[in-house]
Amino acid sequence: MSKPESGSVLDRVRGLAREIARFGAVGGLGVLVNLGVFNLIRQVTDLQVVRASVIATLVAIVTNYLGFRYFAYRDRADRTGAGRTRELGLFVAFSAIGLVIENGILFTATYGFHWDGPLASNFFKFTGIGIATVFRFWSYRTWVFKALPAPSTASLVVEQRDGQAPAAHGAPVAPADAQAAAARTPETAAN
Repeated sequence: MSKPESGSVLDRVRGLAREIARFGAVGGLGVLVNLGVFNLIRQVTDLQVVRASVIATLVAIVTNYLGFRYFAYRDRADRTGAGRTRELGLFVAFSAIGLVIENGILFTATYGFHWDGPLASNFFKFTGIGIATVFRFWSYRTWVFKALPAPSTASLVVEQRDGQAPAAHGAPVAPADAQAAAARTPETAAN
């Protein structure tokens, strides 16, 4: 998933399928949390439908961020503080747009068409979640949890020559291996 430009078409399709499966697992949990909190609030309080829905959506957004950051997109983590702040800011912005999409549909059904029974509320809440999910998938993978660029071949040679492991593997190279790798590079062979 962290090398979107490299590999065959089949590899990219497999990577996208894995990404969709992980996104779906986190999103499925988010839907359960969202609908569970929504119905719990509706049962134990007298809050209006859309207010209860907004609260439920906010709880699901927090759950989803944790799932996306530490499960679905863990390989795309920008470990710097500025990168994490940017990521969280974009996540909140796109989640807010998704919240408006999701709850706008419920609002329209409830107050525009007066379809406000428990079954209708859950149907339009679920429909709103589905439509907002398409937007969220696109925005999160495109803007928030962008694929990290594959390391260039030149940087791998420099890292190997300097005794570091290639970025793709993440394990240090033993000094003897680093010397052997340096001996195989064209710059060293010319010296």
